[in-house]
Amino acid sequence: MKNRYLGLLLTILTLLGCGDSAKTPKILRVGFVPAEDAAAVMQNAQPIVEILSKQLGMEIQPFVATDYTGVVEALRANKLDVAFLTPASYVLAKNETNVKVVLKSERKGIPSYYAAIITRVDSGIKSLDDLRGKSFAFGDALSTTGHVFPRKMFKERGIDPVRDFKQVLYSGGHDATVLAVLNGKVDAGATYANSPDSKDTAWMRYLKNPDDVKKIHAIAFSEPIPADNLVINGNLDERLAKKIEKIFVELSADPKGKKMLRELYQIDGFVSATDKDYDSVRQAFVDAGIPLKEALQKKKP
Repeated sequence: MKNRYLGLLLTILTLLGCGDSAKTPKILRVGFVPAEDAAAVMQNAQPIVEILSKQLGMEIQPFVATDYTGVVEALRANKLDVAFLTPASYVLAKNETNVKVVLKSERKGIPSYYAAIITRVDSGIKSLDDLRGKSFAFGDALSTTGHVFPRKMFKERGIDPVRDFKQVLYSGGHDATVLAVLNGKVDAGATYANSPDSKDTAWMRYLKNPDDVKKIHAIAFSEPIPADNLVINGNLDERLAKKIEKIFVELSADPKGKKMLRELYQIDGFVSATDKDYDSVRQAFVDAGIPLKEALQKKKP
């Protein structure tokens, strides 16, 4: 009789174990912010998607939103397990959803980057004050370097884009902003630079012709901004979350992995991150006069 009860107990424990494993997701949903054309982001993300699938033994479902807010919305609706976010997108996501930042990107060993205000060399624009009465392109309304920090820079200078610029456009991405400036559709625009010396910049990435690169220059750079990051949905199994984090740390140490990350978001790898790292970005929203709630509710504040 004792053996029968023992056998029954083992059977129940086995079934319970099977129930637990059944709760493990079979599909990992990974979100990518559209720093450039969504199709290009999806294409550049594919090698990383394949590595995740192979090492985790899972189907990976990549998602590239049409704008930065879309990724935050997907996290809020619990439709993503992992996401690449910009600093501003992360601050908003943390305020609205159950996410944990685990890694932040680095470029040449530096886990920060800059907003850059750019114009054509022949525009005659030499400073931020020269932008008054000109046309200007921001990127996405939730872009850290394409909107939030530039707005902060303008406010500190006493410049109100709505009042002082002839026209304000939202291009939707860094590539579109660079091309708008190059082609004279706007007099100036906001984008990113990985260093404040114009040696590693958005216009160098998106303009393939060296002669075109020389036609663009930056008239101002922001303070250093904590870099883009990788976040995990707080509802994801902790063991799986640790495996994912480990994969990206290993990619950061591998030359082939570095190349993949460079092609995706112009980054060289990842280092550990904490929520406190992004306090300066939270303050930038305040300094720029952009309420977090409004940033999610509308794309053009």
